Order: sequence, then structure tokens, then C-alpha cells
Amino acid sequence: MTVARVCAWRSTPALFVALAAPMATAAQPTASYPAKPIRLIVAQPPGGSTDITMRLFAQKVSESIGQQIVVDNRASGGVGSVPSLTTVAKAAPDGYTLLAVTPSFTFAPALVKDLMIDPVKDFAAVTQLTRAPYLLVGFSGSNIKSVKDLIAHAKAQPGKFTIGATNIGSGTHLVAMRFLVTAGIRAETTYVPYKGVAPALLELMSGRIDASMAGIVSAVPLLKTGKLRALGMSSAKRSSLLPDLPTIAEQGLPGYEAWAFEGWSAPAQTPIAIRQTLSTHAARAAQSTTIAERYRADGAEALGSSPDAFQRFIAQEVPLWRALVKELGISATGP
Repeated sequence: MTVARVCAWRSTPALFVALAAPMATAAQPTASYPAKPIRLIVAQPPGGSTDITMRLFAQKVSESIGQQIVVDNRASGGVGSVPSLTTVAKAAPDGYTLLAVTPSFTFAPALVKDLMIDPVKDFAAVTQLTRAPYLLVGFSGSNIKSVKDLIAHAKAQPGKFTIGATNIGSGTHLVAMRFLVTAGIRAETTYVPYKGVAPALLELMSGRIDASMAGIVSAVPLLKTGKLRALGMSSAKRSSLLPDLPTIAEQGLPGYEAWAFEGWSAPAQTPIAIRQTLSTHAARAAQSTTIAERYRADGAEALGSSPDAFQRFIAQEVPLWRALVKELGISATGP
């Protein structure tokens, strides 16, 4: 500030007070946040894995923040759950309406035609609560024992090799297709869609398909049956739950990485101070024994990341999936 400007401010105290007052008024809601219950919109039905995660964190954060976080389930169906996205995007940016975010949040712009909501521009990230890798798994009765074996098998029998997972446009479908594209075997492979992870893995255990992509939480218990064989992990580093299982990236596909995740986002323009308050309490919840051990036992991680870190993650994911969907030429056919 120049000397002239300093003198001007000092010579006009009334002007200073007049300008400062609105600033103080605008900051007051942030300073007193939260002053009432917070609504968390979850676009999935009660009892599902996302709902359970949201309720665990909501309870812990409510206890430490001094206000209740009310879970509002709105299972509207469809990729990206557009009605829920719209509701939150159009809500007041005051921190009292949050959206439960899952991977479909980043898929939606690519899969939903004429989507008027932008996950990056119309939302402000709050925190990434959890993340978990996917597992590439095969039938234990086959001679495919690694990613290298799988690629060789697919190339040796083009059109006959099959990989099955959930509906077109779902998380495991897109993660599987990204693997096929990265490995250069998309053309050689037939993708078989199922209505859920469980039916796909049952078919794999019977040897009716050659491979599948599944969340680690779903796949690990079935590995104990001896009918499934873990081939690779989608994370950048190996999991402490399966330390002897190499990542897909380690097995000749550097850079391949994909995560299932859950988090909170708020309407765009929600003040960073409010979002930081929520993320700080979420980080404390993630570090609590109750939550940390629960997710670690499943091969997942409880995070409670900063708003900036989650915003960067979402901003990276959206164009990645948009490019893949464009290359595949697909559209969603189910939730």
C-alpha cells in the first residue's frame, strides 16, 4: 500500500468503518459455522456401502463439530444421480447442504447426455473420506496367473477372452475397460455386463468368464474360497492386506491407477473456511480407531483429505473418464 493510500485511509475513518462493516458481516456466518444441522444428500438407498460410510463419518463429525449431520437418502438411480447433483449444485453455498460423492460423480459428464451440471465448476470439494483399490481377478482353475499371462492369453485367442463386471457405465466396467485399453487388448476381449458384482464373481468362480474387475472389499473374502485368483491391484502401491500381490502398474502397465472412493462436496462458492472446518473434523474421524481399523481391515483407507487435495483429484478424474468413454463410444444403460 502506498503512502498516499495509507494517508487517505487514516484521514477518512468513517469511510473505513463503512467499508469494513459489510466485510465483518459477511465473515460472521463462517466464523460461527455450523450454527444449525447440516444436510448430507446421499444418492443411494439406506444400507448400502456408501450409505454406511456416510453415516459413520456423519456421526463422528457431528460429535466433534457440535451440530448434527443429517443423512438424506435420495436413491433416484441413473449414472451420476442427476437429481441429487442438481439439488446440491443449486443450494445456497453456506455449508449446510453437502453431497455424498462416489466415482459416478466423475463419470457423469461423460455418460449423461446434455448434463447441465459440471462436477468441477458447480461444486467445491470438501474432503475425500475413503478410497479403495480394485482387484483384477481370474478363475483359479485357469493357467492365467498374472497380468502378463492374461494379456498373452487374450492376444492368443482374440474374441474368445472374456472379462465380466457390472453394467455398462458403472465403476467396475469403466475401470476394466481402462485396463483393456491400457493393455492393448480391448479389441481381443469380450466384455460381459452383469447386474452386480456378486453375479459376475459367481460366474468367474464357475469358470464361465476368464476375468473380472471388482472392488477389493467384494473380492478379498472370495479369494479365500480358492476359486478366485488375484492377478493385480489397481492402486499405485501394494496393499498391506495383500502385500505379495503386485499392482497392475508393476506388471508392465506403468501409470495405470484407479480407485473407488467416497467423499463430500458442496455447492460452488462455499467458503474455503467452511470446507476446511468440515475436512479437519473428517480427518479426525478418519484417524479414530473405530473408522481407521474398519477400513484398513477391508483393504481400504480412511483419509479425510483437504478440500484442495480432493478438488485436484476430481479435476484429474473427470477428463480421464471423459476421454475413455469417448474412445469407447459408449453410453450408460443402467445405474
